[in-house]
Amino acid sequence: MNSNKIHLGIIIGNRDFFPDKLVTEARADISKVLEEQGIKGIMLGENETKLGGVETFSDARKCADLFKKNKDEIAGILVVLPNFGDERGIADTINLANLNVPILVQAYPDELQKLNVANRRDSWCGKISVCNNLYQYGIKYTLTTKHVVHPKDPEFLDDLTRFIAVCRVVKGLKNVRIGAIGARPTAFNTVRYSEKILQANGISVVTCDLSEILGKADKLSKDDQRVKEHLDKIHNYASVGKTPPQALIQISKLDVVLNDFMQENELDANAIQCWTSLQQNYGCNVCTSASMFSENMIPSACEVDVTGTLSMYALQLASGSPSALVDWNNNYAEDDEKCVLFHCGNWAKSFLPDIEISNAPILGTTVGVENTYGALDGRTPASPLTYGRISTDDTRGIMKAYVGDGSLTDDELNTFGNRAVAKINDLQGLMNYVCRNGFEHHVVMNASNTADVLKEAFENYMGWEVYHHNG
Repeated sequence: MNSNKIHLGIIIGNRDFFPDKLVTEARADISKVLEEQGIKGIMLGENETKLGGVETFSDARKCADLFKKNKDEIAGILVVLPNFGDERGIADTINLANLNVPILVQAYPDELQKLNVANRRDSWCGKISVCNNLYQYGIKYTLTTKHVVHPKDPEFLDDLTRFIAVCRVVKGLKNVRIGAIGARPTAFNTVRYSEKILQANGISVVTCDLSEILGKADKLSKDDQRVKEHLDKIHNYASVGKTPPQALIQISKLDVVLNDFMQENELDANAIQCWTSLQQNYGCNVCTSASMFSENMIPSACEVDVTGTLSMYALQLASGSPSALVDWNNNYAEDDEKCVLFHCGNWAKSFLPDIEISNAPILGTTVGVENTYGALDGRTPASPLTYGRISTDDTRGIMKAYVGDGSLTDDELNTFGNRAVAKINDLQGLMNYVCRNGFEHHVVMNASNTADVLKEAFENYMGWEVYHHNG
């Protein structure tokens, strides 16, 4: 979209034997709600059709033409039913516009004391008919929590907020460009994926050999102005702890070249080879750069986990906040509903109030600790948790995912790296599902509760196979 304000196409359904004032009132109600929520509504003018509603095929064509003129802006469509509405007119509008965006169907409630000819709506019945027509057309749509709900009802505002998040996820995933930097580490079969399946779903992968990145970084001087600028960015981003100055310069050079690659290829996310080529051939970890990318809403994963960073991007779109790639790493004592989330670590600063640039002790046992500076150290405090994972199931030729909500806790955890304790209902059942269905040991966490948004976007609109773990 051209601005941060999300745009919705608005269809106000009408039938001529219902009171005209209901359409006028609905237009005012919806316009006010959209304005208060910072949403731009694109709808017919009151003089373009009868009161700006959609009833006839001619109305449908006018509305569809309006939507097509704004197709690059419209992220979703809101169908408003102040009365029964014309089921064909609404379905025709959406079919003719052919925007292929999420659709929310809202219908007004009747008032028990106003079921006379002058005031009755019959929207309860009309919504069923509209949905039936959309179903016949093969058009996907989203329902409000209540079958009928007034736009001023707080529950509708919750529905609208979730719907906007669904629109962000769907729009973002249909056009995302991911940089795959380096080869998958030999020992990590778990992060294999199908570029072809991703591309069939509108997800592009741009590859780059790690040697190209390291070669360009090696050619930079510590006196290069951009290296100095990125070094300042790093000092402003996190405490450097005991990280040697030379290691910080190495990290700065790498950061310059990675940023160039992202900008030159107009990428939205990346997945970078780390274990262990970067340490052996360049002498530092990429975690600091990855963390800075993710904090700035450009998800960055390690181990060339392309579908991992895709998962980060999806959770970020749903919540509007950074995501982190984590390992399902350890049990938490004897508590069957808690586990330790860990990485060595590249988590966004948002997760690490005590962030410090450090080294990676486990990796250091094989490549030398002095070659692992750039890893981050920090503990994630208690917060809401949404977790999820997108994968390509290559043997079945499909996209699949699982999502769920839980919480992060402040339970004691004495270890190093990036770390957190998660509490998830029926965690054992979730782990059983992950293992039986061939998912990776990497999962993504986000400080939100947006699993329902992700399920709706992935399953209903993207057509992926989704497991929503409710516990």
